Amino acid sequence: MRYAFFIALLFLAGCGTAPSRIDNACAIFKQRDGLFNNWAREARHASRQYGVPVPVLMATIYTESSFRAYARPKRTYLLGFIPWSRPSTAYGYAQALDGTWAVYKRETGSWGASRSNFGDSIHFVGWYHNKSNKRNGIALNDTYRLYLAYYAGHKGYERGQFTSAIRAAAQRSAGIAERYERQLRACGY
Repeated sequence: MRYAFFIALLFLAGCGTAPSRIDNACAIFKQRDGLFNNWAREARHASRQYGVPVPVLMATIYTESSFRAYARPKRTYLLGFIPWSRPSTAYGYAQALDGTWAVYKRETGSWGASRSNFGDSIHFVGWYHNKSNKRNGIALNDTYRLYLAYYAGHKGYERGQFTSAIRAAAQRSAGIAERYERQLRACGY
C-alpha cells in the first residue's frame, strides 16, 4: 500500500511540471508519452477533431504558457508591494479565460474539463482556432492570424487593432509552429 502511494505521488508530481525541452516538439512528446499521460495522442486527436495542425496547436500553448499547467498572469501590486489582483482570469496550459472556458465546456459537453489538463487544453485550443476559422475566415494553418484571434478574441481580431507586443507574440508563435512542424516530420510523431 505504501508503494502505491509513492507511485501515485510521483505520477501526480510529473503531471504538474512543464517538459524540460519545450523548444523541441519531439522531446516534449517523448517526455509525455506514458500510459496515463500521452500528449502526442491528445494532440493528434484534437487535430483530427478540429482540423488544426498539431504544430499550430502546440505553438499556441508554448506561446501562452510555456507548457506550464498552472500558469496565470502575474499579479498587480497595490502601492508597489502589496500583492493585488491579476489582470485577467487566464489560467492553465491554454491561458483560457473563465468565460471562454465555460462556453467551451457548454458547447462541447466537456463538463469535467480542466484548464490544467493538457488534453483538455489542447482540445480547447483546437476548438477556439476552429471557431476563428469559421467566424473570421482564418485558415487553420495560419498560425500568425490564429494567434492574433486567440489573444485578442474574435471581436478584437475583427477590429484589427493589435499592439506591437501582440504582433510580436503572434510572429513568435508562427515561428515556433514552423520549427515544430519540421521536428515532428523528422521524428515521425
